[in-house]
Amino acid sequence: MLRKMMGGVAVAAVLLAAGMATAQDFSAERISNDIRTISADEYQGRYPGTEGERMTLAWLQAQYEAMGLEPGGPDGQWLQPVALKRFTPVEGAASASWTGPDGVSHPLAVGTDVTLRAISNDGQASISNAPVVFAGYGITAPERNWDDYGDIDVRGKVVVVVPGEPEGELFNGEYDTNYESGAYKADEAFRRGAVGIVTLVPGAADSPMWQRTVRGATRTRTLTPGAADLEFSMATNHDVALQWATAAGLDMGRLASVGSGAFKAVPVNGVSLSVEAAETIDTLVTHNLLARLPGAERPDETIIYSAHWDHVGGETQHPETPGDDKIFNGAWDNASGTVGVVEMARQLSQAPRPERSIVFAHMAAEEMGLMGAYGYAADPVYPLATTVADINIDMLPLSGPTKDIPIFGKGQNDLEDRLQALAEPLGRYVSDDHMPEQGFYYRSDHFPFARAGVPALMPWHGWDWVEGGREAGEAAWRAKFGADYHKTSDEWSPELNFTSAVENLTLLYHLGLDLANSEDWPGWKSTSEFAQVRARTDAARQ
Repeated sequence: MLRKMMGGVAVAAVLLAAGMATAQDFSAERISNDIRTISADEYQGRYPGTEGERMTLAWLQAQYEAMGLEPGGPDGQWLQPVALKRFTPVEGAASASWTGPDGVSHPLAVGTDVTLRAISNDGQASISNAPVVFAGYGITAPERNWDDYGDIDVRGKVVVVVPGEPEGELFNGEYDTNYESGAYKADEAFRRGAVGIVTLVPGAADSPMWQRTVRGATRTRTLTPGAADLEFSMATNHDVALQWATAAGLDMGRLASVGSGAFKAVPVNGVSLSVEAAETIDTLVTHNLLARLPGAERPDETIIYSAHWDHVGGETQHPETPGDDKIFNGAWDNASGTVGVVEMARQLSQAPRPERSIVFAHMAAEEMGLMGAYGYAADPVYPLATTVADINIDMLPLSGPTKDIPIFGKGQNDLEDRLQALAEPLGRYVSDDHMPEQGFYYRSDHFPFARAGVPALMPWHGWDWVEGGREAGEAAWRAKFGADYHKTSDEWSPELNFTSAVENLTLLYHLGLDLANSEDWPGWKSTSEFAQVRARTDAARQ
């Protein structure tokens, strides 16, 4: 199948390079004008749940109706509601204690010894004497021959993990994998039947690291749709963890081997935890908007182009903003990506009807933690097992032509190989994002799709300019990012250069159309942590 795919992509690439693929005509002027529209002051920074949301969604719907596309949301509607639960701890309601092998109960001071949050969907946690298991990093990665859990049964128990992931090339070197995230560790613990998770912060009670953890533990937080429904999450410092290990008679030398690959989870014998916690819940309802181009032959197989429509708001959300301009217009982030998806739909709607369906998905609340995309992944309108790919557009490049097309998550799936095959005849190449410290692969709306096993691609801003090379391109990008990212200065300007944006959109057009007219399925590379997730639904794609 891969050989068949690559042959089709190669043909498309040759046509593209020869100027023969004329079905698309991306307009820099139209892109600029549309960005100007939805990043204007009257849209008030497009914050979820506001008049800015209503105006943005109305504008989007009008564009798709004018194209003649059909609503792509649930029940034939344009909108998919996403209910975001926001949790705030009830003052004085949290308590915790641990009991050792001698049967003596030891109180734990919440906010001093431990932090404690109820993370179940009802905002309540009540656990009595749950046994404790130490699971090292809490990672099961068969593609890396790594399994911290081994054969231990954690059903009804509390799992203690250390943060992060092992260092070195086994876990992707300078680029983090998904295994380092607290969300993954909670998912894995929940999948195995645990009732709670404790993160061991490697600092003493008086350390700055622990004090930072405590300060951030009582804030209102938004529950990620589809998150692991554990009863509680806790963090504890080294001092408390040492008390548990000592009480259980654990060999500290053995525990020190967690980064070697030889470690397997161990029970903290005789130690149990009891917790009580309660949180108030308020709900913000926001909306994804979806439009659909139904496939002519295999309409149940879906390619998604996604972008988030929201930004961070205005004076209501940020009254502390200095100066007279308090509106975060978000022209670049992400009016540009929003308009990029609309323009993609405009071009694809004028091409011959594809064999597979294409959905244009405008995700809500990305700036709140990818919430709209997580909401879609938790309750997909189209089955994820037969979703071919997600192509995400977040912040179109604003420069002249570039040789490179950086992507988030290089080495993850073969969408990058397809993109490379299209780019190479044009003298361009696919690269990584150059900034491993940013963890970009986990910071935009493609990631909830990847986490659910759907191959996902997100192109980024080229640094290797045709005129000036990498030195000029990197300097310009860093200056632009530093000046405008999440600042009130991120506004439309007639000086914005969309040359590179049009180049990239053209390649993404051909990538999506090639997928929509093929029978094969892009896949994850053997070293990707998401291959095991996709494999669980292989039967649906036979």
